[in-house]
Amino acid sequence: MEKLLMESKDDLLSKEFCQKIAKSFSCSAGRAGKPVVKWTEVQSWFQSRQQDRPTKVTSSTNESKKVSDLPDACPPIKEHGSSQEPRGEKVPDVSEMEFEARSSKDGAWYDVEMFLAHRFLDCGEAEVRVRFVGFGADEDEWVNVKNAVRERSVPLEPSDCHKLKVGGHVLCFQERRDQAIHYDAHIAEIHRRMHDIRGCRCLFLVRYNHDNTEERVRLRRLCCRPTF
Repeated sequence: MEKLLMESKDDLLSKEFCQKIAKSFSCSAGRAGKPVVKWTEVQSWFQSRQQDRPTKVTSSTNESKKVSDLPDACPPIKEHGSSQEPRGEKVPDVSEMEFEARSSKDGAWYDVEMFLAHRFLDCGEAEVRVRFVGFGADEDEWVNVKNAVRERSVPLEPSDCHKLKVGGHVLCFQERRDQAIHYDAHIAEIHRRMHDIRGCRCLFLVRYNHDNTEERVRLRRLCCRPTF
């Protein structure tokens, strides 16, 4: 990864390039039995390393961090503008929207690559079969449309820091020894700090909704809902 960072002429942050690298990692013999590496994790690792290089200054929120096995990841990066539609403009077509879905296996949220099928249960509720970004057909799942599918969460910029309030709903990237995934959480406490050239230096105490555990994280690990 370091060699690619130094030598590659490609756009290291492009989706196609990161998908290729993620696939090569996931298929390597040394990762047999380990979680699949998502392309967004690769993209975030390159982004973080580029921001840490002394010859390049950006408005990133990422801070220096040593990387061991998996790339340092943050919430999915996509080209979103303002989350609010300017007056007089049409609401985007649903076909142009990006979605995320909650897996019934671990309760975490994953980016949806495509919707494969739909069905209605006897109770009248709708379900869709989804394929998650970075995962194969064997990981496809049926999920409840009402409770487990929503428009994809939006990464926060340093300028968004002041908008976060105690009690606010966020999607937080949880890093553990055996997994790195996104969970719904609420902000329990905010420690405001002066921003610097690296971006937001504030600390956010989040409480995960699925198990009520708490963790202090930086802004780069948080996403907000599109209606933020």
